[in-house]
Parts: sequence; C-alpha cells; structure tokens
Amino acid sequence: MPPDKNPLVSIVTVNFNQAEATCELVDSLGHILYSNIEIIVVDNNSEEESCQIIKKRFPNILLINSPINYGFAAGNNLGIMRARGKYILLLNNDTVVTSGFLAPLIELMEKTDSIGVVSPKILFYHHPDTIQYAGFTNISKITSRNRKIGFGEIDKGQYNYSQETSYAHGAAMLVRAEVVKKVGMMSYAFFLYYEEADWCERIRKAGYQIWFTGKSLVYHKESISTGKDSKLKLFYMSRNRILYLRRNRSGLTLFLSLIYILTVAAPNQLIRLALAGKLKLVKVYLDALAWHIKMINKEEIFENPYL
Repeated sequence: MPPDKNPLVSIVTVNFNQAEATCELVDSLGHILYSNIEIIVVDNNSEEESCQIIKKRFPNILLINSPINYGFAAGNNLGIMRARGKYILLLNNDTVVTSGFLAPLIELMEKTDSIGVVSPKILFYHHPDTIQYAGFTNISKITSRNRKIGFGEIDKGQYNYSQETSYAHGAAMLVRAEVVKKVGMMSYAFFLYYEEADWCERIRKAGYQIWFTGKSLVYHKESISTGKDSKLKLFYMSRNRILYLRRNRSGLTLFLSLIYILTVAAPNQLIRLALAGKLKLVKVYLDALAWHIKMINKEEIFENPYL
C-alpha cells in the first residue's frame, strides 16, 4: 500500500485535576506543523472545574467528561473509542510537544506496516537538555526490571535515529488504529502504571514491532499528577509490576521473578522506606503485595476489560 502523506491523527490525552497542564499541552499542539489532527481530551471526573476551564480555552476540541475515574488506561480508552484517525497518538497531559514532532512519527509508520507503535525521544520538561527516554531495554526475566535508554544523559543528538525497542513510553506513543482493532485497547485492570508495557506485549504477540525514533521530540514533566512520595504511585507501581508478570510470564520465568521480588526487591524496599521514617508508605507497599494474595485465583486479572 502506498504511503498516505497526510493521514488523520487522533490525539488523546487524559486530564485529572490538572487543567492548566492539559491546557499547556493543547496549546503546544496548536503550534505543530502537521495539521490533519483531532484533539480529544478525556476528563477523569476531576474535582476541580477542569472541563469548564479547558472548554473555554479550546472550544474546538472534543472534550469527554467521564462520570467516574476509571484510571489512566480506561480514560485513554474512552478517547480511543471516539477517535476517527488512521493513527492514535496517546499523550500524557503533562507533556509539551515541539512543532515538528508528529511528522517523523507518521513517516516511520508509513514506511512499513510491521510497526504497530512508535514513541518519540522524551526530554525532561524542567531540565530540557536531559533525556528521559530514548527506548527501553528488555525486561529482565529474573528481576523483572528494565531501564530507559539514555536516561539522565545530556542530549547531544546521540539518539537521533530510529530503531526497534522493547517498549513504547506511555507518555507519548503513536498507535495504528488497525492495531487497536486487532489486539483491543489497554486493560483497565492496571488502573495506573504498567498498562502500556502490558499493551506492548500484546501488540508484539500479534506480530507488530515497537519502535523508538529520536527524530521526534516531546518534553515530559514526570508525575505531575501523582506527586512525590505519592501513596497512589507506590501502590500501583508495586502492585502492577507483579500483575504485569502474572499476565505476561509463565513457568520457571514467572517463578524466578516472583522469588526475586519476595526475597530481594520487597525486603529492600520495605527497609528503605522504614529507615526513611515513611511508615505510611510501608503499609501501602504491603497492601500492594497483599492484593495479589486476595486475587490469587481470580481469572479476571488475565482478561482485558477496557472499561
């Protein structure tokens, strides 16, 4: 199939009590060089008057007001269901884009149908010369850890290339609409964190590749919506690390990963939190582990409900 020079791109972002951050993102989208876009903002039942603020400043966007906060994955899914584009771009609301960021993503996707998802290079918003993401390494079969390529390095153009990578970055990822139809949307079982890694696993199993391109650039404010030492972040990061493993690993690999978490990672985390005097976070971490005991035989954690 010949490349489509100007396909429609549906840009989806989720807002929760961060109207000003969302407005800054939408404002940056208004200055991009690629014009064939639609912008969809999903408000996850914010306590503040986010919808009124966003709609007043940007009356031409599609604003979806969810009556319930189903989480990051389901919020994005609400937007995906309304998307009309050949491509769907998921952006965290705490990102700001550069004017030329979208065309390189589209050009890469149009070169080959085998690429299902692509993420741009991501720099820290408050340290704009410093790299946050230039691809991911593989997740270790033992420790279940991986790392962001280039993380913390000064950006000197050393990653201004395109290549296959293990996982896209949830803050900015362009997905083919046909891929979503084939594999389904993100599982809202995760609520927050690891949903994009799980989605990438399903997309890869369906025969598509995950790519990174340093020819596209986005800035990320990193955890503006959850905050430092957030109970919410600790709970879902800890719970979902194991949930990801239970959904995507099996046999000896799963067994060794769980043994590592229970005998090495968990004790280290608990000791670190206790020594820092963060006893409330100790309880949060234990609650995250206990969740899996309650759900030990629950088949629904292996399903892919999108709402």
